[in-house]
Amino acid sequence: MTTAPLDWDSTYAIALALKAAHPAVDFQALSLGTICQWTLALDNFIDDPALVNDGILSAIYQDWFEETLHDRQ
Repeated sequence: MTTAPLDWDSTYAIALALKAAHPAVDFQALSLGTICQWTLALDNFIDDPALVNDGILSAIYQDWFEETLHDRQ
């Protein structure tokens, strides 16, 4: 399966990739730093790490949380 490259503009796609890679995440303990590290570790992530900011990481967190919340309903 070929997966499209991810960059910092792909917050929703990153959230889905992180959800698949870390299905049992504890959102109360999850930090933006951890989201950054895990995103950079994704095989198909291609963007410059220096371009990230808290707004981008917060958007990834929000997308990931909402997707996980949706699955529980």
